[in-house]
Amino acid sequence: MKHKGLYITLAIVAIVVIALFVSGKSAYNKMVTLDQDVEQAWAKVEVQYQRRLDLIPNLVETVKGYAAHESNTFENVTKARAGLSDAYNAAQESQQGATPANPAQFEKYTAAQSQLNRALGLYINAVHEAYPDLKAASQFSDLQTQLEGTENRIATERGRYTDIVKEYNVAIKRFPSNIWASIFGFDSKPQFKAEEGAEKAPKVQF
Repeated sequence: MKHKGLYITLAIVAIVVIALFVSGKSAYNKMVTLDQDVEQAWAKVEVQYQRRLDLIPNLVETVKGYAAHESNTFENVTKARAGLSDAYNAAQESQQGATPANPAQFEKYTAAQSQLNRALGLYINAVHEAYPDLKAASQFSDLQTQLEGTENRIATERGRYTDIVKEYNVAIKRFPSNIWASIFGFDSKPQFKAEEGAEKAPKVQF
C-alpha cells in the first residue's frame, strides 16, 4: 500500500510538472512571437522616420536655391530654418538605442520626432508666406508630395505598432501568463503618448 501511495504521488507530481512545462513552453513561445512582432513594427516606424529625415535636407536646399534668386531675405524663414535644423539634429542624435526595450530612450526619440514635425510645419508655413510662388516649382512640389506621403505612412505604422504593443502588453499581464512573463523577463513595451492636437492630421502643404 505504501508503494502504491508513493506511485500515485509520483504520478501526480509528474503530471503537474508536465502541465507546467507545457504551459510555460506555450506562454514563452507566444511572448517571444509577440516580442518579435513589436520589434518589427517599431522597425517599420523607424524606416518612415528616417525617410522624413532624408527628405528634409533636400527640401531646405530647394528653398535656399529658390531664395537665392530673391532680392529680399526673410527673417521668419531664417529663424524657422534654424529651428528646423536644431530639431533635425536632436532627432538624429536620439536615434541611438531607441527601441521598445529601452523605454527612456524610446520616449526621448519619439518626443524628438514630434518636435521635428512641429518645426517642419513652422518652416513650411514661413516659406509659404515668404515665397508663395515656390509651390509651382516641380522639385519642391515633388518633395512636398513625398513628405505628405511619409507623414501618412508614419501615422499608419505608428497605428500598427500601437495595436501589436497593446496585444503584447495584455498577453504578459493576463494570468497565468503574467507569472511566466515575470520568470522569463518579459516587460511591458512603451506606447506612443498622445499630444495636444494629435487628433489632427499633420499638414505640410501649401
